[in-house]
Amino acid sequence: MIIIQDTDQFSHLQQSCVATIGKFDGVHLGHQLILDQLKRKAEQFKQPSLVILIEPHPEEFFAPTPDACPARLTGLREKLELLESFGIDYVFQLTFDKALSELSAERYIQEILVDGLGILCFIVGNDFRFGYQRQGDFAMLQAKGREFGFEVVETAAYEYNGVRISSTVIREQLEKADFALVEQLLGRPYSIKGEVVRGRQLGTDLGYPTCNINPQRRKIPLHGVYASEVRLGDRFRPAAVNIGYRPTVTETGDALLEAHILDFDENLYGKTIEVIFREKIRDEVKFADLDALKRQIGADVDRVRELFARANA
Repeated sequence: MIIIQDTDQFSHLQQSCVATIGKFDGVHLGHQLILDQLKRKAEQFKQPSLVILIEPHPEEFFAPTPDACPARLTGLREKLELLESFGIDYVFQLTFDKALSELSAERYIQEILVDGLGILCFIVGNDFRFGYQRQGDFAMLQAKGREFGFEVVETAAYEYNGVRISSTVIREQLEKADFALVEQLLGRPYSIKGEVVRGRQLGTDLGYPTCNINPQRRKIPLHGVYASEVRLGDRFRPAAVNIGYRPTVTETGDALLEAHILDFDENLYGKTIEVIFREKIRDEVKFADLDALKRQIGADVDRVRELFARANA
């Protein structure tokens, strides 16, 4: 898969394509159905498949504070890895900034879709809005498609128990910690990947060393302590994971994922790990002192050990 940052890069490689557009947050089963639709159309037109990936999300760009935008299910790197795994040929990372937000719908079509990407077929939701003040819509795309000679196809929808699968629905289920249902909606267990970074070593001082990951998103979809598995290459190890803002030890407000891998003593700094969430243990709370925090971590670890022992029995 080739990732491009501007349309000039694409025009040096290809003259045309079949494309779709979106944020693809979570790359869930609904998205996967659209990707299948995209690949079939690309084969029909004998053109490469291209995903226009909007980054950052418009809600993030316009939000005055992190809490004012929806939580991200997947970071950019995770999205790109998932899109590649589904056999997409190109990803055009479309930067959503002030200039793009002020681009008229007509120029959006002319400069990005027609002149920039040479689209022959555009697969898009019938509720897609674009251009300055969201003035462009599906009907405009159809009209411009007839004018410029590209086909406009409505995206397929994936329903589960009568509910259309969406990133919003998955966020709601994550808040309920219904990881079994989330796995069915994603087509895989919910996880967060990241590089292990050096922290304050507080976990080590308390007797529970952790692998720390910056979730790399303005707003995180989970808060609390979870029974999880950490994937290390082809190995899976049980872990007690805290994700949140560590109110007992910091006032910075920066989110962090801390994974205490059970019965594990290897140096993972600089390595990428995947944390797979299985069950919620408790909410994140502020403790009176570090001794109280240490006692609770011990109880959390015992609970995680018990859950995995029962699952493997």
